[in-house]
Amino acid sequence: MTEKLRARLAAVLPTLRALGQWLALAGLTGLACGGAGAAFTWCVARAAALRGDHPWLLFLMPLAGLAIVFSYRAAGMENDSGTNQIIASVRGGARPPVRLAPLIFLGSVLTHLTGGSAGREGAALQIGGSISAGMGRLLRLGDRNLNTIIQCGMAGLFSALFGTPLTATVFALEVVNVGHFRYAALFPCLLSALIANGIPRLLGLPAESYRLAGLPELGPVPLLQCGGLAVLAALVSIAFCVLMHETGRLYKKYIPNQYLRSLAGAALVIALTLAEGSGDYNGAGGHIIELAVEGQVRVPWAFALKMLFTALTLGAGFRGGEIVPTLFIGSTLGCAAAPLFGLDPAFGAAVSMIALFCGVVNCPLASIFLSIELFGGEGLLFFALACSLSFLLSGRYSLYSSQNIVYSKLEARLNDNL
Repeated sequence: MTEKLRARLAAVLPTLRALGQWLALAGLTGLACGGAGAAFTWCVARAAALRGDHPWLLFLMPLAGLAIVFSYRAAGMENDSGTNQIIASVRGGARPPVRLAPLIFLGSVLTHLTGGSAGREGAALQIGGSISAGMGRLLRLGDRNLNTIIQCGMAGLFSALFGTPLTATVFALEVVNVGHFRYAALFPCLLSALIANGIPRLLGLPAESYRLAGLPELGPVPLLQCGGLAVLAALVSIAFCVLMHETGRLYKKYIPNQYLRSLAGAALVIALTLAEGSGDYNGAGGHIIELAVEGQVRVPWAFALKMLFTALTLGAGFRGGEIVPTLFIGSTLGCAAAPLFGLDPAFGAAVSMIALFCGVVNCPLASIFLSIELFGGEGLLFFALACSLSFLLSGRYSLYSSQNIVYSKLEARLNDNL
């Protein structure tokens, strides 16, 4: 009997050891990322408020660009590839240095302060990945555990900023190798995301959430209408990915000098802002997303203008994320196009926002969870249909060039080519 008990204890010991290890490591990562996420959220919000109060800050955008380029070059990171480096590092690539965290933090705040069109969550993935990688190196973790703790950092910062811990967890697991889900990292990433999410909420920083309006009755016709809008969102997601990559390539081709590139990008954004006049397309544009999901869009082509502003900003070397601009593009597209499909503009904005997000990041499960955490579960089947269609039709296009699509989207085989 004693031998059997010993055998059972020996069998369960590795599980208990792993549980204890990740309770400690993921807990520490969540605390660090929650604190950093709260600080980042406050600073970006404060920068956006200052720019709103002092529109002349737009004209300091060239100086901000020069400062960003100089800081990255001084830190020896002039060739930093942003979120792509974090994604590649989870597969065992070059690990992000800790100095990336303050660089992307400062660069993103300067971008928002001076009116660059960028988001926060892409920057959050970089901050979280670099902080957690530094912790992993300090603790001398092996390669596999280091990969996991980097994903914990990604999930933690994403959750702290957006207030969507389940989406953050699944996104961190799904975005690296599309079609290959590391279940061993599920508990550590979720624990990190939950702890990180709690800190900004305790400090009074709200989570993102919207009211779902205009939800139709479930039936064949509304499902077809929703599917039609999802097809449009998938096509626009492809256009956005192409525009982002091509703009960056053209900048580098015609303006090889990074300082001059940032000056050119700032000049273009300033000129477009003055020509357009409203200032709606500077910064993240969260207020425009809120209007869209309430059924209001100021101009039908708002989604195209946001695509252009974001590509010109980030392609020139300014720092920030692509996710909130993606939600801006999706919501304004859906609000404008929904009546063409017989849908309520507010509901169309919600569906298109989630579908376009899915199309550019190739993360259908994370996108479905995002719809639940942002809008509640009432329209789940509509969102699930939109995400699955957008995922299928967006093909190999992605905002992240280092993302690996393991399996073909068209049939169950390894993805040699689609």
